[in-house]
Amino acid sequence: MKVLVTGAAGFIGFHVARYLLERGDEVVGLDNLNDYYDVALKEARLDILKDYDSFLFYKLDLADREGISSLFQKESFHRVINLAAQAGVRYSIENPNAYVDSNLVGFTNILEGCRHNKIEHLVYASTSSVYGANELMPFSERHTADHPVSFYAATKRANELMAHSYSHLFALPATGLRFFTVYGPWGRPDMALFKFTKAILEGKPIQIFNHGKHKRDFTYIDDIVEGVVRTLDKPAQPNQGWDPKAPDPGSSKAPWRVYNIGNNKPVELMDYILCLEKELGKEAKKEYLPLQSGDVPDTYADVNGLIADVGYKPSTLVVEGIAEFVKWYRAYFLLL
Repeated sequence: MKVLVTGAAGFIGFHVARYLLERGDEVVGLDNLNDYYDVALKEARLDILKDYDSFLFYKLDLADREGISSLFQKESFHRVINLAAQAGVRYSIENPNAYVDSNLVGFTNILEGCRHNKIEHLVYASTSSVYGANELMPFSERHTADHPVSFYAATKRANELMAHSYSHLFALPATGLRFFTVYGPWGRPDMALFKFTKAILEGKPIQIFNHGKHKRDFTYIDDIVEGVVRTLDKPAQPNQGWDPKAPDPGSSKAPWRVYNIGNNKPVELMDYILCLEKELGKEAKKEYLPLQSGDVPDTYADVNGLIADVGYKPSTLVVEGIAEFVKWYRAYFLLL
């Protein structure tokens, strides 16, 4: 297939693009290479992808309506994986307009490109953050997700609803994937594992929010990629048993689905840190802080929908994933 992967220089986009290239697909990567975090890291990921003959890269912003429209017309994609977005819960409090431009305007441009160019399947990134104020665990796609506690989460929930309208109006098969705390090699510097590793090795304190009293369904990047690609290969279908008088929030009479992708094994944050300390051979200096605005105390994914429909369940243990991250981190920064 010929697949558009937006956010190809990003953490998840890079891994997904490389997986598709390895299996023989043609990949067009798109990224605006913004400076939300170190551009050199994004360029290093791209350098690896550019070694593949079947990879083509466009530096382009999702919010560029004419540019996105022209790209779709020129390249004639079969399927689209939209992983480009302004990420980060805390940053959305400081700079909400960045989320409007990328996550709302940009996603509209992707939907329009899919609509007018007969795309077979749109797969796009959502987030566990959409569950917001919901505290019923494990989080299920059959739960409502209408009480986000961050603007970032609100924009990703909006993506799900926007995609549904296009699925309903234009029969566009669309699948949203709610990622649960993704980590692993080539990860983002603004995420906990990267920040913790850097601080511990430099002998600086790590900031532990909510005094460490929360759990996360940490999901290793290889498991995320496997789930994304398996979903891509199975375009969303209408739920023939969907009841408009008792609507299932995770499916529709339109070709639309949302799935959780999580490890299904929540880990205490302090246990996660302990694994990292053991792998680094160094104890962290710890600074305990209150829960930050926009964060949720715990996440825990019900992945039965993913298992039933695409035959996959994430399985990488945290101790294994952290070891792989540390190995990559030391190699990337030439730390012996």
